[in-house]
Amino acid sequence: MAVIFSANLTISADSETEIDEFLLILPGISDMGQFDTIQKRLQEELEEMNRIIVSSLETSNELMNRIVTSYLQTKGKQIRPILVILSARFFGGMNPHVLHAGAALEMLHNASLIHDDIVDETSLRRGVPTINSVWGNHIAVLVGDFFVSNALAAGIRTGNLSIISALSDLGCELSLGEIDQICNARGHSLDYESYFGMIRKKTASLFMNCVRMGAETVGATEEQYAPMIDYAELLGLCFQIKDDIFDYFSDPKIGKPTGNDLREGKVTLPLLYALQNAPEDEARPMRNLITRGDLSDSEIAGLIEFAKRNGGIEYAFRTMRDMQSRADEILLPYPDSDYKQSFRDIFEFIISRDK
Repeated sequence: MAVIFSANLTISADSETEIDEFLLILPGISDMGQFDTIQKRLQEELEEMNRIIVSSLETSNELMNRIVTSYLQTKGKQIRPILVILSARFFGGMNPHVLHAGAALEMLHNASLIHDDIVDETSLRRGVPTINSVWGNHIAVLVGDFFVSNALAAGIRTGNLSIISALSDLGCELSLGEIDQICNARGHSLDYESYFGMIRKKTASLFMNCVRMGAETVGATEEQYAPMIDYAELLGLCFQIKDDIFDYFSDPKIGKPTGNDLREGKVTLPLLYALQNAPEDEARPMRNLITRGDLSDSEIAGLIEFAKRNGGIEYAFRTMRDMQSRADEILLPYPDSDYKQSFRDIFEFIISRDK
């Protein structure tokens, strides 16, 4: 089910509320604690899955081993494989195929990050130098391809053709999402439909496949897990919106003041809202700037301030909370369990995270 959000979503935050105050009510130590609880609940499965990843990526080539070993030392929170394992537990099962599916998705996701760093000329990821910045684009492309091949190999080990097919389809979706983003930037698409269509392919599709694979590897039927695919779509859309918000803030707990999205011509939800809802005499020159491109630092700062001043950040947060409410309704018919609560906790963590 494709989820499209209307520009008419009600913003209930008082117009005089300061952005910083609005943000401060969201992050909390307890939210990170909840995520830690989820990780501990699935610790045994995650450790075994990571052993599968390490084993899958072992090779006789010393340079490849060196690069891969260094890369895997900063593996992040692994939200995506957690969703695979959590989905399997949610539907009442666990087996080695679940862990191979989780490993496959994590390797495919990391391949996309490695390739993204090349395209975006990124020098740091998770606070450490990227493969392309250390070894150059040629080697980085090959390492990314190596991850893709091993992701497919891990999928084959599940013995489930639908898992292999899903990995193949997902690779296409991720690529098309990036192409859509480039086309939107070059074509100066300033509408909600283009934005949500792009982030569905670029980000939400991966979350949706995590839940699907976890369910299928333990024998859940499509009728049983279909609502949770919709849940994962909302979760993935929310994840990308929060990532986009980080580009608007200088507080290190919220994001870096790089304005990289705007430099690349990417217009995300806070600015989209401001452009469509600010007074026309204020919005018109901002649209002209975006259409012209090649923005200076001062012009980027002006666009960021324009989005904040005209309620774009509040709108983005309200959109995420609206998604969360819809997701809660999806969960209601399922029986209560620790794993059901974990799905709720992950949603809250994604909204409230500060990095």
